[in-house]
Amino acid sequence: MARQRKLTPERREFINGLLAHYKPESAQDVQEMLKDLLGDTLQGMLEAEMDDKLGYSKYDYRNKTTDDSRNGYSPKTVVSSMGNIDIDVPRDRKGEFEPQAVKKNQTDVSNIEDQVLSMYAKGMTTRDISSHLKEVYGVDASAEMISHMTDRVLPMARAWQNRPLEKKYLIVFMDAVHFNVRQDNAITKKAVYVAIGTRLSGTKEVLGMWIGGSESAKYWLGVMNEIRNRGVEDIMIVSVDGLSGFCDAISAVFPKAEIQRCIVHRIRYSTKFIYYKDLKQFTDDLKLIYQAPTEDMAMEHLDGLEEKWGKKYPNAINSWRKNWTQLSTYFKYPPEIRKAIYTTNAIENYNRQLRKVTKTRTIFPTDDAIFKLLYLAMMDITKKWTGRPANWGMILQQFLIYFPDRLCPDDIE
Repeated sequence: MARQRKLTPERREFINGLLAHYKPESAQDVQEMLKDLLGDTLQGMLEAEMDDKLGYSKYDYRNKTTDDSRNGYSPKTVVSSMGNIDIDVPRDRKGEFEPQAVKKNQTDVSNIEDQVLSMYAKGMTTRDISSHLKEVYGVDASAEMISHMTDRVLPMARAWQNRPLEKKYLIVFMDAVHFNVRQDNAITKKAVYVAIGTRLSGTKEVLGMWIGGSESAKYWLGVMNEIRNRGVEDIMIVSVDGLSGFCDAISAVFPKAEIQRCIVHRIRYSTKFIYYKDLKQFTDDLKLIYQAPTEDMAMEHLDGLEEKWGKKYPNAINSWRKNWTQLSTYFKYPPEIRKAIYTTNAIENYNRQLRKVTKTRTIFPTDDAIFKLLYLAMMDITKKWTGRPANWGMILQQFLIYFPDRLCPDDIE
């Protein structure tokens, strides 16, 4: 049986009085009634604040003890979740009145702005948001106004990008995602370089997002230097795709860091050369390499792969030979650490969510337009990054053993 709302006699009398006064006939009429009541409530709060500031009520001059006095009103329109509301803000002659119910320069008395940022972070365009606010809340907010509203996050985004980082990270994942940007009356493809670090606590954080041109050793070197300048002293392992120039850049700035090339990317690259009829057998043979318990056994299987398939698919085999030093890093570690570093899935999943947010925008007008959207998306995505991997205590203990000269128990808070 459905629960019946219970009203106290006093509340019922109050509601009946409102109904008798406003005579609403529909849900929309009730919304208008509540909007009117909200306006009156705000107005009453402002009047009470002025009374408190001056120390006497309006026209109660006998209790006046100040040389200040009321000085009329300033009309103001504020946005609420029920639509626009007109109020009159009291003024005093000395100009010292600082209202709190509706602060100076405040034009929003609802959570509309938070909703705008949330919708923007989830990929809605400014025009879509403008239409949504009009249909749902009756709020007139142009696409340009929405854009200006989202621009307010840029200082926060830049402060986040320049924040100090931790001194040491166990694992850092790095990758790039690409977007089309309008620049000098032409459309150019720009890379957004992303770095995600695993703290000693086991939790993850996005270290930064950098907008640049094509991937190059020079640009990656700048990214790595910025990470170091923001306080990072050491990185144990870097897990990375085959980004051009990255390995040279990481070695130049963090020479002790071990580099693990993504095994999954190497598998995808190798199978591009394989005919469909050979694909299953080739991948089964390839699996023996990257799932081998030791590097020596992996090398034996790689030799066998080359003997069997080398003449038919030399490029597929050579890609493993050429990059073996950085592909084989994970063999020295136990399964718990191997699982964490053998693939860049951690950052690929993050980039996939970024692409989901940006899919409605084929071209961005400026770099700032990309950055503010990615920042808001990052804040939304990382809200869930509160946990740490299973068996983290065991993983951390193994890192302490593998890197005794670079990590110590005192580093762990």
